[in-house]
Amino acid sequence: MNDPLAPAPNARPQARPRQGLARWRVLWRRWWRQRMGLQDPSRSRAPAWVPIRGLRPRHRPRILAHLLALDAQDRYLRFGYPATDEQIGRYVAELHFERDELFGIFNRRLQLVAMAHLAYAVEPDLSTCAEFGVSVSAHQRGRGLGARLFDHAVVHARNNGVRQLFIHALSENAPMLRIARKAGATVQREGGESEAWLRLPEATLDSQLSGLLQDQAAELDYRLKQQAQGFLRVLAALQEIRQGVREAKRTT
Repeated sequence: MNDPLAPAPNARPQARPRQGLARWRVLWRRWWRQRMGLQDPSRSRAPAWVPIRGLRPRHRPRILAHLLALDAQDRYLRFGYPATDEQIGRYVAELHFERDELFGIFNRRLQLVAMAHLAYAVEPDLSTCAEFGVSVSAHQRGRGLGARLFDHAVVHARNNGVRQLFIHALSENAPMLRIARKAGATVQREGGESEAWLRLPEATLDSQLSGLLQDQAAELDYRLKQQAQGFLRVLAALQEIRQGVREAKRTT
């Protein structure tokens, strides 16, 4: 008579701890893509929606890590000169979060992979002007993140009374100038540098609601990613404890 508690002859062996953790990660990614309505990465690299979150002073370390990871050419295109680590550190330390707006895109590991700086003019007679700057990590290029950040910044600029948005870029910074031209900006080239300015329409109820909903959705996305990271850390710790117990039993 067969033992009903005995495993079936063709039963799969129990997954190892590392395999179990990997499977949880795969299931989490699959659930997250379905929940957020993201397209299949094999079909398109551009997601249907990109969560863009406002950055705060507590994000300075992540901002610094993102900018320091840029290579020499990317730093040159972003700042207009080959910024050193010290100069980037000074830039991050002097960011004025109360006056300006900074936006970021985080991956599932909460690493900042793209960011934009919307700097508002300080002079009273230029209160309706702002300047836009953006940077995207090398491994995230080609997904339209720079354009998404630009569109997001335009909505916030409009809602804050900005009528003229300026972009100062090197003439060789083709992606940035392409984003500006696509938005309808006027681009003027002077030697190796270019100036682009875009006249913005006045804020409407639709733009106000759109900006509010985007901010709330991005905040929810960030909190869910935080919870997922905490869950994975706890799961990994449990797997390590179980593995240690098993190894201890084998040696006794």
